[in-house]
Amino acid sequence: MVLNYIWVAFFVIAFVIALFRLVFMGDMEVFPAMMNSTFETSKTAFEISLGLTGVLSLWLGIMRIGEKGGVINMLSRLLGPVFVKLFPDIPKGHPVTGSIFMNLSANMLGLDNAATPLGLKAMEQLQQLNGKKDTATNPMIMFLVLNTSGLTLIPVSIMVYRAQLGAAQPTDVFVPLLLATFFSTLAGIVVTSLYQRINLINRTMMLTLGTLCFAVSGIIWGFGKLDKDTMNVVSTSVSNILLMCIIVGFIIAGVRKKVNVYDAFVEGAKDGFSTAVRIIPYLVAILVAIGVFRASGAMDMLIDGVRRGVEFCGGNADFVGALPTALMKPLSGSGARGMMVDAMTAYGADSFVGRLSCIFQGSTDTTFYILAVYFGSVGIRNTRHAVACGLMADLAGVIAAVLIAYMFFGT
Repeated sequence: MVLNYIWVAFFVIAFVIALFRLVFMGDMEVFPAMMNSTFETSKTAFEISLGLTGVLSLWLGIMRIGEKGGVINMLSRLLGPVFVKLFPDIPKGHPVTGSIFMNLSANMLGLDNAATPLGLKAMEQLQQLNGKKDTATNPMIMFLVLNTSGLTLIPVSIMVYRAQLGAAQPTDVFVPLLLATFFSTLAGIVVTSLYQRINLINRTMMLTLGTLCFAVSGIIWGFGKLDKDTMNVVSTSVSNILLMCIIVGFIIAGVRKKVNVYDAFVEGAKDGFSTAVRIIPYLVAILVAIGVFRASGAMDMLIDGVRRGVEFCGGNADFVGALPTALMKPLSGSGARGMMVDAMTAYGADSFVGRLSCIFQGSTDTTFYILAVYFGSVGIRNTRHAVACGLMADLAGVIAAVLIAYMFFGT
């Protein structure tokens, strides 16, 4: 519903501004520019979706190998002690733990379309444990905050979009994105734990969070000692090595389990085509709306207004061009994806704004969409503190994304 209003607003605002420019400024080019943008952006949307097919098939196939090779189960057992602390109200050994882990795993791999059905399954199982069917339970809220904070380890779709739009090194945002999404998730866990009075001061959580914080601090400290060019080269190299290690590791795990890895890959890869086709209408809808909004001059007015406000306050306004992605992300994943693509198209995939928009896209998730879909699927009306916790995690992710982008790509 929210996206419907946003989509309509793009066209209405664009039309009003274009009409003003025509009548009062004599701009005879504005309406032809708007119509031309509809054809160009719809073509771009189709080409991007088509380009996604191969890579989505690759990663869905690799993920299926990992699932059959026991990697998912191994990680589930490894994270079991942590889940017990974060979800103290879930009975030990309940099947919902596996569903939660599978959902979070799909999110970590950046496979949004695979994560949603797994998340809905987890919500149904959590609802079975719910004594008050119209009110969100603590485990439900923690689960959704972990989703909205957008923990992403392998941002497959973002790297594909960057490749499609001509980035010299599509993986150069991997490490910055990993850092930004970590801070978003950490903030979400801490804030939700405070609301739910979950004690994070215990051996398991302190060891887990402490190790992660130490690792992230080490990454920031290590990269902070490098100059910008070296930092970019090292970040890209590390990203590619890690991604290749994951692919080879999943394959080796499948071989050890005597899985026919080729058949498993093909089985998973079949979903890649259907997924790519499924997103075409959504991508066309949002990119055309954004294209019209930009061609009318409304986008430039919005960005210039924010930029002047930031500069008036004495701040560096280089990040403002990417801000629409951050503002759209809590409302709509497809909308934010369109904003990200639009930013890379307008400013360049390797520009500061283009890279920052990608970090924004991967550092958090669609808070309102997730809450609406997941809670709506089980009839929850009283969401309690879910919205507040989700938005605070989003804010932490946005702030972290800006600071980290300046660290890696700022001039």
